[in-house]
Amino acid sequence: MKGLIGRKLGMTQMFTEKGELIPVTLIQAGPCYVTQRKTAEKDGYSAIQVGFEEVPSRKLSKGERGHLQKAQAPTVRHLREFKVKPDEEFQLGQVLDVSLFAPGERVDIVATTKGRGFAGGVRRHGFSGGPKTHGQSDRFRAPGSIGSGTTPGRVYKGLRMPGHMGNARRTVSGIEVVFVDRERNMIGVRGGVPGAVDGLVVIKEARKQ
Repeated sequence: MKGLIGRKLGMTQMFTEKGELIPVTLIQAGPCYVTQRKTAEKDGYSAIQVGFEEVPSRKLSKGERGHLQKAQAPTVRHLREFKVKPDEEFQLGQVLDVSLFAPGERVDIVATTKGRGFAGGVRRHGFSGGPKTHGQSDRFRAPGSIGSGTTPGRVYKGLRMPGHMGNARRTVSGIEVVFVDRERNMIGVRGGVPGAVDGLVVIKEARKQ
């Protein structure tokens, strides 16, 4: 299993060899460091823990610094775990960079969407709202009836209603890698990626190739 942690830099556009204009999201990915190995014998599954974004040691707790020193890794801010096959070999402190991926490959990207605060049904779920006539002046963006009468006599669970919107973990699957720039630790993927500019993203080998 291949995986990296990075930050979303923003969007641009590129031309393919056929002259097609495509949208591209730029991601600053890595360098990442292997900070822990987990094995089926000891932990019940095979995985590696990967760290990203070096920071001064004073910004980490004593426990975090000790954990990273044991792995002979730099003081990194973000840690994520990636499952690997039992026969895949990784060394503590090993550096992982964008060369893990190649143009044309498919990846899954996990990120946190932009937070929108408290939103109503029209914005959050695309409800059409009430009619603009028949004396109705203040119910246009209201959800309307949310249930029936005696039967069932309650509101069903999971009903779409106003509430907190955004700021949720989302995965976009099967995005194509357009280019890889190892010198600048940059990777470009086709299309959009969830979250704001400078948001943390996790790039993984696509489950469905």
